[in-house]
Amino acid sequence: MKTIFIVMTLVCYVHTQSLAQSSTEKINKTIGFEKKSAQNALLVYNIDGDVTIEGTTGDQVVIEVEKIIKAKTPERLQSGKDAIQLGIIDRADTIILYVKGTGQEFGMRNFKNGNKSYWGYYNHGENEGRWGSDWNNPPYDYQMNFKIKLPAGIHVLASTVNNGDVVVNNVTGKVKARNVNGSISLSGMAGATDANTINGNVDINYIKNPTEDCKYYSLNGHVKVNFPSSVSGTMSFKSFNGDLFTNIDPLENMPPTVTKTETGKGTKYKIEMQRFKIRNGGPHFDVETFNGDATIKENK
Repeated sequence: MKTIFIVMTLVCYVHTQSLAQSSTEKINKTIGFEKKSAQNALLVYNIDGDVTIEGTTGDQVVIEVEKIIKAKTPERLQSGKDAIQLGIIDRADTIILYVKGTGQEFGMRNFKNGNKSYWGYYNHGENEGRWGSDWNNPPYDYQMNFKIKLPAGIHVLASTVNNGDVVVNNVTGKVKARNVNGSISLSGMAGATDANTINGNVDINYIKNPTEDCKYYSLNGHVKVNFPSSVSGTMSFKSFNGDLFTNIDPLENMPPTVTKTETGKGTKYKIEMQRFKIRNGGPHFDVETFNGDATIKENK
């Protein structure tokens, strides 16, 4: 009887899977910056899927998005096809791409506990002004895979949340990359970089040593950074279950960062991280992991 139950369960699973509906659509757009300047920027806020950006010699932003919708009935599939769209905000000197139709509002908000404003998906009501975490459980699954080509000198912010990686190649402007469940790969970098992911690796390769501060963080993954030649600056390293590996020499120890907090038991001191001086000093490289090693190397 037990064997019959297992077979019946397998048959039901296969039958359910065979009823699934799917749709794949390609969205293509080309946009130029109405106000061209050295501060031009592209911001990409994905939710589910890859973000791949390539710097080129052209002067246009060429966008290709693969939209995938999956549902269990034709009606639900059509609902997803109608709802999920590419959102574009053109601010003359800045182009913002996002996923429209998620059930969340996208826009600029001021956080109640500070003066800073951020673009993002936001909840309504009690949690208004915070990053959206309730995606309203639509009756379909969706994925948006972004492939973008843009002028190499543009500043870039690229982010996704689930089922995708953030990949940026050959961009010489400033690059900020964010992910939650996926990796970050930045190659051909020449400017300031800020990479942060939760469940994934951070891999960065420079073609020119950056002259501004950079940050590299992974909670559950490694951090690997390669500089093209001997680099100067300062570096901090912090990890719970990871080690720092480097071929940089000389590397001079600096006093650690110490925070002081007054408590009912007295003054509490906490050593935050290791700090190093690299050669003549310069930009600061902030390296942090929780469950992963960090490897910082220079080509010699």
